[in-house]
Amino acid sequence: MESLKIYRKRLIPDECIWLKDDIVLLCNEEFIVTRWKTLKPRKDFSHGFSVYCLKKGIKVSKFYKPDGTLRYWYCDVVDYDINITENTCTTTDLLVDVVVYPDGSSRILDLDELADAHEKGLVDNNTLYEALKRADKLVSDIYAGNFNIYRDLVDYMEKHNVLE
Repeated sequence: MESLKIYRKRLIPDECIWLKDDIVLLCNEEFIVTRWKTLKPRKDFSHGFSVYCLKKGIKVSKFYKPDGTLRYWYCDVVDYDINITENTCTTTDLLVDVVVYPDGSSRILDLDELADAHEKGLVDNNTLYEALKRADKLVSDIYAGNFNIYRDLVDYMEKHNVLE
């Protein structure tokens, strides 16, 4: 069977990129887990793992610095379009992001971009509503100390050397 092709679609800027070098480690009806390296060299992080939480509309990525230490967890609020016939998953970034740092602190990013996208007609009312509800659920889980529901899959696989 042909390997799943994952695409990253952004609204701002308007682009859709095939993540051809990402390695799919797990794929089922609830999750896709990938291992990846940055598309372009960066000083702040170089590689990581992502868990696509298909039923939650969240993508949680674990970013590592070039020396192998954890930089942070980066959570994207997204929509998924799965095309079984073409064996593709297109992840549309709905602009709201939440960063969780190793010390447990967190930061919400890009709510202004979501508002701008709505104002420009790039997202409709329903998409705006869904993005805000997903972000609220994610932030509520983080504040309640339940972020582990998003990160445990990658941590488990790392401990058992599945990701090597």
